[in-house]
Amino acid sequence: MKCAALTGIAPEVIKDIRAGRPRTIELQSTHNIVTVASIEPGPATHIFITSIDLADLDPGDAGICAYVLSSSITMKRIMEYSHGLYFEERERMTARVQVKYCASSIVKKVFHEGLMKPTEVEVLKSSCYHAG
Repeated sequence: MKCAALTGIAPEVIKDIRAGRPRTIELQSTHNIVTVASIEPGPATHIFITSIDLADLDPGDAGICAYVLSSSITMKRIMEYSHGLYFEERERMTARVQVKYCASSIVKKVFHEGLMKPTEVEVLKSSCYHAG
């Protein structure tokens, strides 16, 4: 299955998502924002989430697949003042995506064509069997 990928996500966040409840992640890294902008939320939309950095993502790396429930991209304006004489205005783009755990998975192939292109991976859903 080929799907978009979010990389560099904290292991604690992935563990929380794996617990099964829907969670919203706020992203500020450019490559993750571009990836979120490329997906259309819905019950059939999956996203791969891993703690591995984008530069290190290779076949065989583990992560989770999650359903994308909603997503949004916003711009925040930040004003900084210093001693009343100097101020700096900056804008920061953020993406928020609400996901729900689907399955553990492993990367089969990575598709990344540059900074302003979404990161996609082909994944294999892992199966776990328990003897009773």
